Amino acid sequence: MSAALPVLILHATLPVPAGQAYAFLADPRNMTQWASGLGQGLRQEGDAWVADGEQGKVTIRFAASNPYGVLDHEVTLPDGARVAVPMRVVANGEQASELMFTLFRQPGMDVARFTADAKWVMGDLQRLQQLLTPPDPA
Repeated sequence: MSAALPVLILHATLPVPAGQAYAFLADPRNMTQWASGLGQGLRQEGDAWVADGEQGKVTIRFAASNPYGVLDHEVTLPDGARVAVPMRVVANGEQASELMFTLFRQPGMDVARFTADAKWVMGDLQRLQQLLTPPDPA
């Protein structure tokens, strides 16, 4: 039995209702607007999505559409390693939602790299938050 991996739950408050946030996040075509780690050329290949990352081809498989806000996905890296990415969106009142992104420290990853990954993901979540912020009506 392997030991539990260190984990961070990264979070962003999104200024849109949960259903709207889920619809946006569940469409893989929207990921390149906020998820900078995907690289270029995100495209569908069968039941997966593929991007050309810095290290090579990255394959992403997403959880099926569901009414629970589950946005889990699995990323297969160019070396074949698979990384589980649990992600959820839940309502916070009627006009906002909370996005939780679970970041696991992968085996062999040092603390500095894990910290850098967490900062990178937080930057992506902040980009998403800005993207979903409605324009000021003034």
